[in-house]
Amino acid sequence: MSITSANQLELLQTADAVAREKMIDPSLVVEAMEESLARAAKSRYGADLDIRVKIDRKTGRASFTRVRTVVEDDAVENEKAELTVAQAKPYLDDPKVGDLIIDEIPPVELGRIAAQSAKQVILQKVREAERDRQYEEFRDRAGTIINGVVKREEYGNVIVDVGRGEGVLRRNEKIGREAYRNGDRIRCYIKDVRREARGPQIFLSRTAPEFMAELFKMEVPEIYDGIIEIKAVARDPGSRAKIAVISYDSSIDPVGACVGMRGSRVQAVVNELQGEKIDIIPWNEDAATFLVNALQPAEVTKVVIDEEAERIEVVVPDEQLSLAIGRRGQNVRLASQLTGLDIDILTEEEESKRRQAEFEERTRLFMDTLDLDEFFAQLLVSEGFTSLEEVAYVELDELLVIEGVDEGTAGELQARARDYLEEQNKKALEKARALGVEDALVEFDGLTPQMLVALGEDGIKSLDDFATCADWELAGGWTTVNGERVKDEGLLEAFEVSLEEAQNMIMTARVKLGWVTIEELEAQAAASSANTEGAEG
Repeated sequence: MSITSANQLELLQTADAVAREKMIDPSLVVEAMEESLARAAKSRYGADLDIRVKIDRKTGRASFTRVRTVVEDDAVENEKAELTVAQAKPYLDDPKVGDLIIDEIPPVELGRIAAQSAKQVILQKVREAERDRQYEEFRDRAGTIINGVVKREEYGNVIVDVGRGEGVLRRNEKIGREAYRNGDRIRCYIKDVRREARGPQIFLSRTAPEFMAELFKMEVPEIYDGIIEIKAVARDPGSRAKIAVISYDSSIDPVGACVGMRGSRVQAVVNELQGEKIDIIPWNEDAATFLVNALQPAEVTKVVIDEEAERIEVVVPDEQLSLAIGRRGQNVRLASQLTGLDIDILTEEEESKRRQAEFEERTRLFMDTLDLDEFFAQLLVSEGFTSLEEVAYVELDELLVIEGVDEGTAGELQARARDYLEEQNKKALEKARALGVEDALVEFDGLTPQMLVALGEDGIKSLDDFATCADWELAGGWTTVNGERVKDEGLLEAFEVSLEEAQNMIMTARVKLGWVTIEELEAQAAASSANTEGAEG
């Protein structure tokens, strides 16, 4: 086949036909042809030569050129494609580094092997262009629902024809009891689109919470229009789900709008999800109110929230316990996912027993340390005193409100509490020094003798050791591991040191040691504040 034959226009016709078939830009096919012809020419004239081919987009004529580049004298690596300024003088009037010397060379005749090689190059380029087009198309559709047709099943994964590509519905993304046959129509959520060596991979899901949210958006016009917003979704795919909604129009009931006339709207979603039971819950900014709603149909007596630990304690009537927990813990698990809080459920009887145990423990503490009789110790606990520190350092007036306590009795109570605390501090300080805790750490502001013992027992004995700690190592915190929140115990957590207090103490220690300056800390704080404001904006 000769490129200079009368059939030059066939190149353009072929490129156009391939581009139409694959739905890609014709210029990409022409570029692939140019590259394949350049490779064929190199096999004829020499692999070291820089040969370029240009196909005229109107006539189809292919022009072959040899290109040589002018480089520095000591930069010549390929003598057939590069030359120095001196060597370029016969070809250029005033050669400079970077100039190109372009010579036209005779076109090549494509033999059988060269033609086959050219075909492979073109096919490769076309495949790459097709993959790029598919990736760009489906990347923009990630997070939406797509309709497809089941093509086949491979090792439990369903391959779905989604038009101009194939999607994969993995085994763990299928609703449990679903089974598909070739040719079945299927509706899925595009969870992710990735560019991989074998082409764009489209990952589908029917178990994702977002799939349910998108289904409701399709069925409920108010959600599509933004009048109602889906704030949270929690699913046990194929079994049960909870969805929290809020209305921005006071005249529209968000729950009623999602249920629809005679349940028509929610039933359409239920049918698509193979009968999955759906609880539609009104969202509320108040975490306690929202949780009471989320635990429906169970009734809640009391809610106690620990915001720092992101935990919530719920008290329910004894007969409501099984309903609140749900079958295999399903109801409380979904409510936890919906609110983003760890939930502990207690019955009224269990809470009463726990409170009684706490009451007895604090009563015993005051009896043993302040040498009080049981009745007087119970009076202190009943008035809300929980520790010796509170008794020792509270305003005297707060003790005088206790029945039968005068100024003399209150003063004696405080004196006993302070004497006991001072004795405990003295013993703790002696123990800390015996552990090897250095004076610089002992004299550090904010650390009690008991804290020094806890630090010393963990090997933190100097100010340098203390300054290298992370705030969570001291105050404790929570880490998410495999979707479960795991507690990180802090060395000073028992002393109710907050994360902010731990951070301030560590930074103070670093300033004292000269590791950082106050100015540097202020600059870091200002930069962090600016970044936060920018992200919120």
